[in-house]
Amino acid sequence: MTIYDIAKEADVSIATVSRVLNGSQTVSAKTREKVVQAMKKLNYTPNPFARGLTLNSMRVIGVVCSDVGDAFYAKAVSLLENELRSHNFDIVLSCTGTSSHSKQAYLEALKNKYVDAIIIIGSPFYTSEDIQYLKTLAQATPIITINSDYHLPTGYSISCDEETGIFKTVQALAAKGCESIVYLYDSLNHSGRQKLNGYKKGVAHCYLNKSEQLLRQIPRSLEAADETVSELLANNVPIDAIITSEDLLAVGAQRTLLTNNALVPVIGCNNSVLAECATPTLTSLDNRLDLLCQKAVDLCVALDSGNASDLPRTYRFEAKLKHRNSF
Repeated sequence: MTIYDIAKEADVSIATVSRVLNGSQTVSAKTREKVVQAMKKLNYTPNPFARGLTLNSMRVIGVVCSDVGDAFYAKAVSLLENELRSHNFDIVLSCTGTSSHSKQAYLEALKNKYVDAIIIIGSPFYTSEDIQYLKTLAQATPIITINSDYHLPTGYSISCDEETGIFKTVQALAAKGCESIVYLYDSLNHSGRQKLNGYKKGVAHCYLNKSEQLLRQIPRSLEAADETVSELLANNVPIDAIITSEDLLAVGAQRTLLTNNALVPVIGCNNSVLAECATPTLTSLDNRLDLLCQKAVDLCVALDSGNASDLPRTYRFEAKLKHRNSF
């Protein structure tokens, strides 16, 4: 079934059917009704792909992350999808995995689907070739990054000031008398570097213990956090508090501390559902993911309506410490 069949059934021109499908206001109500009735009679469903190419808009947004099984990425995807659908956008989700190999193929696949924009959550791209391809792609397809920054001249960067957030977290612990604060982190992507910088600056600013034993890079798992904290305790390393780059690590660290009757403050990061489910409930640095995702959707709406020419390229939100029992 094509618009040619609809035009014949309604006894109008093909151009008239096209104008009705595209929502043109130049068609009279009577003619529009004839076309609509013909479509109903023939059970016609417009081809969204062909129509999108005609209108130069598919109303489809590509969303890229490394692993939707991770709590942070899962929450981000859920927030984006719900909000985008409320504005009549569809999404195409692409999970790149966590390897450091080139992932240009994922971007090419989205480009070939004619998405109207691409939202990248976190830092799934590492190689110089991938980043150069991103910069080239951004010249034709709007690219919005959430909590990462590839320094795309024509892209949009939305992030949380986690560096200042962790810095203030160290200050808050120091104000409670903590001097030897352990920091457990897993990766050194854009977000990871910001958090680590905040910890180091906070320790230096508050004249706290700078021992290398207190700074540990570990895999993102409960087992890794358990093993690391157990090792620190076994070696009698002084621990006044623990900060982690992810809530999952904080849950593991807190569990091990409780098992060993070591009661010290534990603070995670991301303010995920894990923080609320932990026992005791976990104090966590909220990276304002809801605001970051909302701003990304706002940009998609502005781009779709052609009102993004004067919008800033960079947005930065303040992190908030969500106090719970573990503090």
